[in-house]
Amino acid sequence: MKIGLIGNPNVGKSLIFHQLTGLGVEVSNYPGTTIGLQSGNICFEKEIIEVVDLPGIYSIEGDTEEERTVRAFVDSGEADVIVAVLDAGRLERNLYLMLQVAEYRRPMLVVLNMMDEAERSGIQIDTRKLSSLLGVEVIPTVAVQGKNTGTIIPLALSAARVPTVKVLYDHHIEAAAKSLKTIHNLDWDKAIMALLGHTDNPDVLEAVSALSEEIERMHRMTVAQIVAGNRHHCAERIASEVILSRLPKQGPDIDRLLTTRIPGIPILATILISILLTVFIIGSWLEEAIVNLIENLVMQPFLAAGFHPLAEQLGTSIILAIQAGFGIAFPFIFTFYVFIALLEDSGYLTRAAFLADRTLHSFGMHGQGIIPLVLGFGCNVPAIMSIRLLRTRRERVIASFLVTLIPCSARTVIIAGLVAAFIGLAAAMSVYLIVMVIILITGMILSRVTPGEQFGMILEMSPLRRPIAKNVLLKSWLRIREFLVIAMPLLVVASIVLGLFQYSGLMAAFEEFIEPFSIAVFGIPSYATTALIFGILRKEMALETLVILAGTADLGSVLSMAQIYIFAVVSVLFIPCIATIAVLKKEVGIKTAFVVSAYTLITGILVGALLNMLLT
Repeated sequence: MKIGLIGNPNVGKSLIFHQLTGLGVEVSNYPGTTIGLQSGNICFEKEIIEVVDLPGIYSIEGDTEEERTVRAFVDSGEADVIVAVLDAGRLERNLYLMLQVAEYRRPMLVVLNMMDEAERSGIQIDTRKLSSLLGVEVIPTVAVQGKNTGTIIPLALSAARVPTVKVLYDHHIEAAAKSLKTIHNLDWDKAIMALLGHTDNPDVLEAVSALSEEIERMHRMTVAQIVAGNRHHCAERIASEVILSRLPKQGPDIDRLLTTRIPGIPILATILISILLTVFIIGSWLEEAIVNLIENLVMQPFLAAGFHPLAEQLGTSIILAIQAGFGIAFPFIFTFYVFIALLEDSGYLTRAAFLADRTLHSFGMHGQGIIPLVLGFGCNVPAIMSIRLLRTRRERVIASFLVTLIPCSARTVIIAGLVAAFIGLAAAMSVYLIVMVIILITGMILSRVTPGEQFGMILEMSPLRRPIAKNVLLKSWLRIREFLVIAMPLLVVASIVLGLFQYSGLMAAFEEFIEPFSIAVFGIPSYATTALIFGILRKEMALETLVILAGTADLGSVLSMAQIYIFAVVSVLFIPCIATIAVLKKEVGIKTAFVVSAYTLITGILVGALLNMLLT
């Protein structure tokens, strides 16, 4: 059996999917968290049930990738039951999509989520009457608390049925749909979709063209506008009948403070700077504690044991890798992920998008572009994936360039673990300043040379919510797990390879080969440039490899402050990691991915050379 979860963005589908399947999926308080199809299996009463989390959409009839994906899924009939997840606080708008899906005549169930927020807003809903009007079972839930979500699967198996609700279309639309249904043997939903232009049958298209022309001549409106108006009227009628009370909103209007340029922009700047400073302070404290612990309890006893030179070389490399991973990278990455999760779950990101709209116009983007840019501070990979939220290819291309320049948490490891630790916080913040200036210049250039149209922005303002500690920690764990499962084993393997290269003399030969370039261009030792190259695998590996090749975590003892600063800036601007390049290829194409990679490589080399001239 297969169950499909469908609904508007930000209604809690992914959280319900996680609770039903137990699979780790990211759940955030902003639109567009689910990109593509998420699928998971559960066993209920000895039956295997596949649950599919579909991307959030507002209409099933649009032409975005997400809308086409959902339409194809529903149209295929592969789901035995469609579960429509609605936001109880925005019932009328959410019903529009449900009414569209109901026309496909599939067994359905309605989950009325976020009932607690609706009640706090003074909204009370008669769920029994709603169930009667729609002709399907309605389950009121509070997904963040797990309230009533356990009844979804049992009711999907026992109580799902084809909706009886029917939209009353304009009589001209009804007549045209019946004509298509009779002459071309179409189902009702196919006839309506055909009238909206969604058909590949040339005979049907020809008939639709004639019918649409006549309807539009009489109404002075397009068929799509008439159909949408009829559905909105139906949704409004149902909502008005089932909403029992709607009390006026009380309390201070926090949204006005957060979305007005003054004080909104100072608040945004304060939040971002405070996050960076807190990450530096907490991360530095944890780094020192963990590095010293591994040094005293593991490294020193190992070196004192007197192993064979090869075993000592390999063992030292592995211990340094663990020290670099857990002692330097982990504290900063995890702390950063916690703060990013807090921003996401609070609903503040959409306020930041509203504030940033005018500024991002200079870059050829709209305020919604702030979401992938802020996510980029956590990890460039999901940030690049989230550029699908942007409406045009032009915006997506510009965003892909800018996101790859954003200092992700792995780059923050380098800035904090090197510059903040060995030079100072002011120097670390100046690295961010340099990167931001480059991003500004890049954005302004791209807005003038990137082809394509620029459209207006319609942005859904997510409700402000108090982040739940459990969800924040779960999301942070899901993200840091990738570091532990993928990055740490990769780092240990790379450290063994480096140890063998060092023992055999191959590393010395390679470093001797690149030393003239390293000294002349960057003014740093050749082993530091070698570490930059390893950073292409994963960004934090640049620092971790530097620790291994330098033979110490106390890098201030082997590198000058100028060398530390140059290494950090170049590694932040250098070629994106392999995972980011792979996602770039998927989202914007191989040509754009190559251009982005080449641009970051050239920028990193030029800025590094300039800093070398200025600082040494």
